[in-house]
Amino acid sequence: MKINKNIKIFFNYFLGPLLFLWLCWSIYNQVRNQDDLAASWLQIKDSFGSSKIVYFIVVVLLMLANWLAEAYKWRLAIKDVQKISIIRSFKAVLSGVSFSVSTPNSIGDYVGRVLYIDEGKRIKAATITVINNLSQLLVSLVMGLTALYFLKDAIIDSHMVSPIWFETVFYGTGLGTALLLFFYFRVSWMVQWIDRIPASRKFSWSIEALEHFNATILVRLLSLSVIRFFIFIIQYYLLFELFEVDISFWQTWMGVSVLFLILAIIPTIAIFTDLSVRGTVSLTILGLFSNNQLGISLTSVGIWLINMILPALIGSVMVLGIKKIFKSKNENA
Repeated sequence: MKINKNIKIFFNYFLGPLLFLWLCWSIYNQVRNQDDLAASWLQIKDSFGSSKIVYFIVVVLLMLANWLAEAYKWRLAIKDVQKISIIRSFKAVLSGVSFSVSTPNSIGDYVGRVLYIDEGKRIKAATITVINNLSQLLVSLVMGLTALYFLKDAIIDSHMVSPIWFETVFYGTGLGTALLLFFYFRVSWMVQWIDRIPASRKFSWSIEALEHFNATILVRLLSLSVIRFFIFIIQYYLLFELFEVDISFWQTWMGVSVLFLILAIIPTIAIFTDLSVRGTVSLTILGLFSNNQLGISLTSVGIWLINMILPALIGSVMVLGIKKIFKSKNENA
């Protein structure tokens, strides 16, 4: 246990901040070396004083729509374990965001959500949340691979990676995605298969809720994940317009899809490395379409602040409310 604790301290307090500083320095150098940096900054300041500020307001409203869609999706996924209202589900999702921003690869999301589930059902709810999140991951992988196919020549011609490395990543990720899709649509069958193993009976109760996942529910989860994905794309496109990044909607879809694919593959340690990785990858991929690296960086930071930090702050307040409820229950006992 002490070794695990030391490893956690190393990642959280040494390696994480070190990676953050290194990636931030890399982003700073790329922005600083941009041609006509002063002109780009002037254009961006003018945008905030023009009618384009409406784009920013719409992006914030889309953030609410995005998390409401996720709340509806999670509510649909856990209905056989516990029926909850859309408001309670929305609070659970925001609570999950508040936990996820400071944990590796958003692991804390599961903890934050199950706080809103009754005791005795939380492990089952966490197991279902894995499938719920898998639906979003699958959409990111499929969209990313499709975009990667269209951008193959541009990526290789820019010497971003070698042709052999590109083929390895493309087909390797494609194989992994195919396996995940098989697992996703055969989840009830796999639960029944695991249940036949004698050694698994000690924990089989925790995954028995997955048997209720039929094709209809799984497709609905994927459909809602697609809606959420395109909300992200629209948000990026609107902020590109606000920050004077000359890029089409088609190019936005391709660039952001590859960005999400890379973010899905690359592990992030915590909140700051997530931001710096997003910024570095955004400049690399979206730099294929625009030289306005300042605008791309500001878009990346803007998306991070609006979609992650703002919901996390709201979720943190809601978590305080949960603690008060638990405290009052204990006092009454």
